[in-house]
Amino acid sequence: MLVRLLYASRAVHALSEADLGTILKQSREHNPSEGLTGLLCYSDGVFIQVLEGGRDAVNARYKHIVSDARHHDVILLSYEEVAERQFAGWSMGQVNLHRLNPALVLKYCDTARLDPYAMSGHAVMALFQELVSSGAIVCS
Repeated sequence: MLVRLLYASRAVHALSEADLGTILKQSREHNPSEGLTGLLCYSDGVFIQVLEGGRDAVNARYKHIVSDARHHDVILLSYEEVAERQFAGWSMGQVNLHRLNPALVLKYCDTARLDPYAMSGHAVMALFQELVSSGAIVCS
């Protein structure tokens, strides 16, 4: 059974581009063997991530994330059973923040600043889907 999980968290310490690159590299190396796909966005100290895959694998990864000392204020935005993946093309895609149009963020949020704590899970997922359509995802 496939599931899709969407969460947000705050980084305990600000990440450099190299730190983020390391996280993405590790995800891209480990996710295929676990059957996980998804997208990661990191901006202003906040992670937003969607994970797709088998229920056990997604649940295990989320449990690991919740207990990871690099995160705090972890919030589950959405969890659902799905018939098919929406982000199957990426072992872990990354949102290219340089291509993030503030007007697109305003479509789903009350300000032009991306803040998943002020958005519904449905709105964040819709924003991610538009980002995929607009080519604002760095592929793995």
